[in-house]
Amino acid sequence: MTWQPFYVGDGTPRDVDLGEPPPWRRFPRQALDREFKPPQGLVKAVNAALALRRPLLVTGAPGSGKSTVIEQVAAELKLGDVLRWHITSRSTLTEALYRYDALGRIHAQRLEGPAGGDDIAPFLQLGPLGTALLPADHPRALLIDEIDKSDLDLPSDLLDVLERGEFEIAELARYREERVSVREWGGDARSEVERGRVRCASFPFIVMTSNGERDFPAAFLRRCVRFTMPRLTVEALRQVVDAHLRVGTDRSAAVDTLVAAFVARVAGGELLAVDQLLNAVHLLTGGSAPVAEDEQEVMEIVLRELSRA
Repeated sequence: MTWQPFYVGDGTPRDVDLGEPPPWRRFPRQALDREFKPPQGLVKAVNAALALRRPLLVTGAPGSGKSTVIEQVAAELKLGDVLRWHITSRSTLTEALYRYDALGRIHAQRLEGPAGGDDIAPFLQLGPLGTALLPADHPRALLIDEIDKSDLDLPSDLLDVLERGEFEIAELARYREERVSVREWGGDARSEVERGRVRCASFPFIVMTSNGERDFPAAFLRRCVRFTMPRLTVEALRQVVDAHLRVGTDRSAAVDTLVAAFVARVAGGELLAVDQLLNAVHLLTGGSAPVAEDEQEVMEIVLRELSRA
């Protein structure tokens, strides 16, 4: 390759201006609620979930905007910052409800005597789901991301909490104080928990995302409003690109060709994510765009199929 706007590979130190990053790679991360364009049917599904006080299960390809919809809903309805629970194969319901640092409390008692670890509050923190279930005048917004990555039992474990809208903190249920101030998820705010019981007053707006990599029990599905993101089209992807990036007219034809090729590859069975397309368009249209002889090789690097290492 001869395209070397930053790194040359000769080991010589040099001052380099990396330019502006893509909008979605600027930190602190900014919500993309204004750029998101909901596909047909999604608005109705969201309103059904809101009216029924049921979780919304959104299934679709990686990068199709499944996790962005909750940012837009939370912004439009003034639900506050979105709480996030990112699922892995080791995720458990208990950690989503609350975390208790038993070892930290024991260590404090050893260092400072019994009085050092006598107060349980410093060793408790509500998880994202536990915080969403706190009683409030307005519902909180909670994203449960990639629930299909979970252990097989987790969706079933969620059923009782989602149905009843409450849970118990066992360590507080037998604690001497009736009221304990517990730290919420994602900040320093605290809420009073009485007798270890957290009961929601307004059921949170919950969006669960799935890449469609597994099936869920019928008992779980019937408690959700479900929506499947539609197949990608050239028109829809061009709208996504236009929402995220301002493409100059001189590169518009090249972007259209790239979008059409992307849709054709996905239709042919290749696993690609929309953010890969955005990365490619950013490189193609940015100030550090590769020269013509390097363009194809750079695009192949950025748009490499996800099923290959």
